[in-house]
Amino acid sequence: MAQPRILMMDSPLSAADLARSMAPAGLELVIAPLGSPEFKAALPGADFLVGFGNKAVDAGFYAQAPKLKLFQLLSAGYDTVDIEAARAAGVPVCNNGGANSTAVAEHAMLLMLATCRRLVWQHENVAAGRWRGNDPSQVKLYELRDKVLGIVGLGAIGKKVARLANAFGMTVHYYDIKRVSEAEEDALSVRFKLLNEILRNADIVSLHVPLTPASRHMIGAAELKLMKPTSYIINTCRGPVIDEAALTEALAEGRIAGAGLDVFDQEPPPADNPLFRLPNVTLTPHFAGPTWDNQQARFRNAFDNCQRVARGEAPLWVIPELQG
Repeated sequence: MAQPRILMMDSPLSAADLARSMAPAGLELVIAPLGSPEFKAALPGADFLVGFGNKAVDAGFYAQAPKLKLFQLLSAGYDTVDIEAARAAGVPVCNNGGANSTAVAEHAMLLMLATCRRLVWQHENVAAGRWRGNDPSQVKLYELRDKVLGIVGLGAIGKKVARLANAFGMTVHYYDIKRVSEAEEDALSVRFKLLNEILRNADIVSLHVPLTPASRHMIGAAELKLMKPTSYIINTCRGPVIDEAALTEALAEGRIAGAGLDVFDQEPPPADNPLFRLPNVTLTPHFAGPTWDNQQARFRNAFDNCQRVARGEAPLWVIPELQG
């Protein structure tokens, strides 16, 4: 009898050699670029698909993979997944089980520090020989201690951000459509607030929600107007959660103090993106999640889920839209 086959999409963000070394005994692992001849040849016999979300995995794709029992993501986000095609094919889609949650939480803190302390501005001044700039008295630098952090989305990542923020001495509020129990609030030292309360009162707003129709542009012009002129916004989830044009305008007009962004409306962003010209933003290239440290965790969770399904068990971490 042929071994169950894992077909993994080759990607620059995934260490293929490490994946091969971790592949479970009793499962065949094929790694090939999506759409390549090798990938197409392996697809009809694939039991499990592992990789990142891609719109090419559509109804036609599933028709070519009649044995497929699981689409296992190596990412937390799944906004590029064709959910209806997966539902019609009866294939569960699972995210990475929080494998990159530590990395993203740390990156959110990194962006908070970088924006509040104007890290890029400081670096550029030193590198240009200006030492502390032309007029350092005009630049205000802030500490995180005693600041109010508003976390929007208290999932695995949001909870880790809360714990890190506690260590910095911040006051942490959160908004989520799924509230946690009071006991868990006490354990995390967080308190629930309505979204408008978060926006009005937080010194820093950090976004940690999946991109869904409901969350697209959930932070728009009206929401940004609620924020204090001394406040900062951090986005490490998905770019379209913020109305980028409205954010650019608010930053350019000084209606909020700054932003730290790892994600954009269009990725990669065009060279003429006006955010590039603003001095009060810190930008990173959607690199919050993939670290060398979590390569193993992502493969471990992915392969464990494949083994579970191979044993006839239900997979873990099925995305909410396909649960039940």
